[in-house]
Amino acid sequence: MVNPESISQGGRGSISFLTALSADEILYSGFLNADNINEYSFNEILPENSLDLVIWSELYQYIYKANAILEGLQSSEGISDGMKSQLEGEAKFLRAFSFFYLFNLYGDIPLTITTDYEINTSLERSTKPDVYSQIISDLTDAKNLLPEDYDFSNNERVRANKFVASALLARVYLYNENWQEAETNASLVLNSSLYELTQLDQVFLTNSNEVIFQLGNPNDIAADGITFNYNYTGAYFSNALSQAFEDGDVRKEVWVDSADLDGTIYYWAKKYTGLDLPPVEYTTVLRLAEQYLIRAEARAHQNDLGNAIADLNTIRNRAGLPNLSNSLNQVQVLLAIEQERRVELFTEWGHRWLDIKRTNRADVVLSPLKGDTWQSTDVLYPIPQYQIQNSNLEQNPGY
Repeated sequence: MVNPESISQGGRGSISFLTALSADEILYSGFLNADNINEYSFNEILPENSLDLVIWSELYQYIYKANAILEGLQSSEGISDGMKSQLEGEAKFLRAFSFFYLFNLYGDIPLTITTDYEINTSLERSTKPDVYSQIISDLTDAKNLLPEDYDFSNNERVRANKFVASALLARVYLYNENWQEAETNASLVLNSSLYELTQLDQVFLTNSNEVIFQLGNPNDIAADGITFNYNYTGAYFSNALSQAFEDGDVRKEVWVDSADLDGTIYYWAKKYTGLDLPPVEYTTVLRLAEQYLIRAEARAHQNDLGNAIADLNTIRNRAGLPNLSNSLNQVQVLLAIEQERRVELFTEWGHRWLDIKRTNRADVVLSPLKGDTWQSTDVLYPIPQYQIQNSNLEQNPGY
């Protein structure tokens, strides 16, 4: 049975679900663990929240496993050089991915790059420059170590290759406002013959040409419950999200479902729909559309507005929307990018939550919607109380 509280599977404990509640994407209508979940809806998360502990603990478990692999490879003599490169690259990608989400959800974090328990328990919180330096170092190594294809995983896109590392590296550089490197790494992925935009109803299929990296399902459990299925999580769109789509946006037709209940229309995501065995969909972590949006934003910040708009139009045209005017100024282009990210990447891996935080727009966007429950310090989740009690860490402000 799939754990519904895994951070990666789209259930009630996932990053996708909980960050969508924290932002302005979804509201919760279910009853299971309602208190824990509603704390995310109202941005009043207690340090004792069990779901908060799941996110923190699971990401650090991935980091520990990556560290164990890297330490084991250093002392191993029975593994070929090619295999060592592959495993080292995958471990460093996993560690970077985990540090990325830990930092963007919790702020300064301990940089655990060893399995030594005594060292790890005495670590203090590392600041943004140190955390991102480690992430960029790991992803750069992974990019250089990993192959360009998916032969290692029987051509399923469930293990990291060079372009997987490059795709996350493009996002990391974007978040650090290194526009040139963000554009360069996004272009590396976009120019690869491995990837292309697909029809909307094919985006999340297993081995879709749009997919850069997916999480495979070793138990062959169908998609219901392992992906972002609102019938499972008991959530529906906020008015802010349901009204965000332009008229004629095919994404609302293909990726959104609705029902009229007592005269009120409720909307929820149906990006993942497959219930087949073997599954026809895997949980998609990185996909090509994000790379177009990363490059558009990086280009806009470099005043390359024509090419930024061209990238935006590529995404808009796939959704059945007309081209944007080439007369838009930089501010207008950046707002258009935020809009496209909102309606393209909704309920996927926390994009909306992280976007409004990194652009310093969380107060502007959320204060009118959340009312008195919103505080500026809510942009960070609390360090779990269990961790506070068993380490030297100080709690985040506001908790």
